[in-house]
Amino acid sequence: GKASTASAPCIAIVGSRNASITGQKLATRFAGELGEHGYQVVSGLARGIDAVAHRASLKTGTIAVFAGGIDQAFPEENVSLAREIRDQGGLLVSEMPIGWKPRNIDFPRRNRIIAGLALGVVVIEAAKRSGSLITARLANENNRLVFSVPGSPLDPRAEGCNHLIRQGAILVTCVDDIREALAPMGGGEPQLPFEVGENEAESLEGLVSERSGAVPANADDALRQRISQALGPSPVDIDDIIHFSGASAGQVQLVLLELDLAGRIERHAGNRVSLQPE
Repeated sequence: GKASTASAPCIAIVGSRNASITGQKLATRFAGELGEHGYQVVSGLARGIDAVAHRASLKTGTIAVFAGGIDQAFPEENVSLAREIRDQGGLLVSEMPIGWKPRNIDFPRRNRIIAGLALGVVVIEAAKRSGSLITARLANENNRLVFSVPGSPLDPRAEGCNHLIRQGAILVTCVDDIREALAPMGGGEPQLPFEVGENEAESLEGLVSERSGAVPANADDALRQRISQALGPSPVDIDDIIHFSGASAGQVQLVLLELDLAGRIERHAGNRVSLQPE
């Protein structure tokens, strides 16, 4: 990519691989608006929040940090996204040699580069053992701002974000919150330190699961699983589910009907649905 991309001010956006529709919408909005205000978006090219943030900032500039060599995009589903980033003038970054296949221990190491490139790190959806908490800790230790988007106490994907806020991270709900916090800091002043806690360690179980390559029995199962994982306790518009799932309206409606009959979702006014708490 273009090395000049890294000379612009950068903000990192990180979060859950198993992102909800709400989380994906927020990542899209944050990345797009940050780009409009002249910031480059940095992330780790993982599935979920990372990939969404990269896609939303392709036109304004994005930096993808690899855990392996820059010819080893991971997961494989994001190989085409890495090419788009390169072709549209973004930057692919790695400290590993060409051909290096990423190991579990390489992902936390990658996170320190993400934190180091950015003025601040925005965490959108993170479980209590998310690797995003490693990035948040590293950012804090290196005098970067840490921003966290609050979530429902009923959603496990919000536990890490809510924990960060309790420990002193800056609560944000829109890009203006980020810009307001950055303005007086000049991008280099230290913030008050906070403790991320012992749950900052990357969940190896999650990494191994992601790398296992397990594939559902058929495409219907894959779509059903994808939609179920994307739902949470907060109601989301069915049109958004169709958009982010990449499936047709008929396919999505069929899956939602199955989930409804199984008692797994709740329908709300305005053509919205949410996941029933277990």
